[in-house]
Amino acid sequence: MTVHEMYDLVIVGGGPGGMTAGIYAKRAALKTILIEKGFPGGQMAATDVVENWPGIENITGQELADNFLHHVKSYDLPILQEEVESVIPGINHHTVRLTNGDEYPCQSVIIAVGGSPKKLNIPGENEYYGKGVSYCAVCDGFFFRNKTVVVIGGGDSATEESLYLAKIAKKVYLVHRRDTLRAGMILQERVKADPKIEIIWNTVPIEIKADEQGVNEILFENTLNHEQSSIQADGIFIFIGFNPNNQLIPAGTPMNADGYVVTDCKGETTNPGIFVIGDLRQKYAKQIVVAAGEGATAALAAAHYIDSKQETL
Repeated sequence: MTVHEMYDLVIVGGGPGGMTAGIYAKRAALKTILIEKGFPGGQMAATDVVENWPGIENITGQELADNFLHHVKSYDLPILQEEVESVIPGINHHTVRLTNGDEYPCQSVIIAVGGSPKKLNIPGENEYYGKGVSYCAVCDGFFFRNKTVVVIGGGDSATEESLYLAKIAKKVYLVHRRDTLRAGMILQERVKADPKIEIIWNTVPIEIKADEQGVNEILFENTLNHEQSSIQADGIFIFIGFNPNNQLIPAGTPMNADGYVVTDCKGETTNPGIFVIGDLRQKYAKQIVVAAGEGATAALAAAHYIDSKQETL
């Protein structure tokens, strides 16, 4: 185990919020390191097309993530590709501990680790993951060229991914448990206008079946009359929301009933100097631009917090 030198700020998570926080922290002359267990970009990098990032009318999620990373690197922000095990609050300083045992003492922490896809928890989902069951159309859509796929969900993600899959697949069934979609109106209009997409209302999947080649059938139940039916399909893409990755949040930190962290307007938790931003934080909208704004706010607040501590010494 190595105990590293003291940092002003440790950022955990390299999505749009974490990378923006890194830019603002470096501009505030904070000694900062960003720790990300995967490749920077988060859910943004797995998005097909982004059409609501101000100043850019149309860009792929991967391109936007690359732009973020290029900007971050221009400030010489150290990026460590390791997994964080815990964030330990302290009186004089906090500690970020990695799974390899290394520790990073710091004056402040910004936690920006987002969430993970919710599961249907039906037979066949876990068994056939990677064999026709997917939670990322951009990642796996290529394997379903000219095939039939089913998308589960009714929000922005489900409609966006349905539109993406319609460019590749022969047929896309969008299955939603209600009789109206929750997605934005522009996305709804596009989905309804696409001849390859068929919406199935008031229906939920109850079992995924497969053979030696992978998924080949999905069983459903109507939520109104409870009649069962099935669709012959080669794949199922599940977009029913996210669970917050709150495992790193220190014990006693307030969360709402769904496990999202409650903070003040700066993103600061009840542990002074520990901030939570992005999709892990309780808020009204989960958008790239919102996460980026929260990253900027938290970094500026962290700089103010550190200055205030030094003034009292």
